[in-house]
Amino acid sequence: METCRNFSGDAPLLERLSCGGAEATVKSMSTVRLKHVKKIYDHAVTAVHDFSLDIADKEFIVLVGPSGCGKSTTLRMVAGLEEISEGELYIDEKLVNDEAPKDRDIAMVFQSYALYPHMTVRENMEFPLKLKKMPKAEINQRVQDAAEILGITQYLDRKPKALSGGQRQRVAIGRAIVREPKVLLMDEPLSNLDAKLRNQMRSEIIKLRQRINTTFLYVTHDQTEAMTLGDRIVIMKDGYIQQIGTPQEVFNHPVNVFVAGFIGTPQMNFFKARLVKDGEGAYHVQVGEISVSLAESVQKALNTDSQEVILGIRPEHIRFTDASDAFTGTVEVSEMMGSEYHLHVACNRQDVIFRVPTVDLPEALRSGIAYGAQIRFDFRPDAIHLFDPQTEQNLR
Repeated sequence: METCRNFSGDAPLLERLSCGGAEATVKSMSTVRLKHVKKIYDHAVTAVHDFSLDIADKEFIVLVGPSGCGKSTTLRMVAGLEEISEGELYIDEKLVNDEAPKDRDIAMVFQSYALYPHMTVRENMEFPLKLKKMPKAEINQRVQDAAEILGITQYLDRKPKALSGGQRQRVAIGRAIVREPKVLLMDEPLSNLDAKLRNQMRSEIIKLRQRINTTFLYVTHDQTEAMTLGDRIVIMKDGYIQQIGTPQEVFNHPVNVFVAGFIGTPQMNFFKARLVKDGEGAYHVQVGEISVSLAESVQKALNTDSQEVILGIRPEHIRFTDASDAFTGTVEVSEMMGSEYHLHVACNRQDVIFRVPTVDLPEALRSGIAYGAQIRFDFRPDAIHLFDPQTEQNLR
């Protein structure tokens, strides 16, 4: 008979914590399915419209979008903190619409940490296990193992007021994972931290995800968090799902103007343009007086006649050029970011944003880019996005 203490420190937490002095048990599958879920307040205001999503076992899903898009409301419906107005919610194929939060086998980490100020770190982490009336030895084992993984062992006898924001958030996460939940819900857990701590805690959450066998549903308004943490991202706006995909999919193939502008820093540039099809069936795009070539891969993805379009191009896909038939603009803001410049360039009464690696700068600009400098630029033909101006859907 092998005890918990004999498990390797690299073993998944939920495998190590599930034995309490006995052999490890295998954790059950933790799938989540939302089918046509709606949230309507006061029979008048619909906060979430027809939300459908299948979350696989151990998958890390991120709900992302601007404030008021319905992402936290969706998370709270999964947690049981908000009633589902319409639709069905399944956890491990079991319908849980009418299950109390305590019976759903989920745990939630809040933005505000929600720690008991009069309890020590150890007591905060022990509290949910004591409510379950677990044996003291098992409680001690789980808390100790979670503390080791999260790097808070030395803080177990301190109270929350003696901890930094990042340390408090680790405690909040530890209190959640000692319960061995089927689903771990996280509602903007890093938004109260400064930029350096946010970066550090993102790394900690990535490491944690590799070490515990549970399914994550994470809410944030920060698209950088979404891109770095999620296996898949669910982008929301005004209560509707806009796109579901891997970080690479939503970055490379945004389905509409909103997704294209929301994902990516700085955001995508947009131009009013006209898609023109010549007599040989080839397309190009007319932006003002400039004709923009399209790569063969873009050409093949189009199936439309000449029409008005919105051309989208990311800041990193704009290039300096010496060509006489290129765009010309005036530098209004030059931000040196270390390895790259962020430039704001006035062109045809529009602010165009560049991201330019310093190694790619023309020789004349390597000593610095002054306000008022005149530059010529064009677009990478294979990185151009075209959107219908009426529906705002991607034409590709």
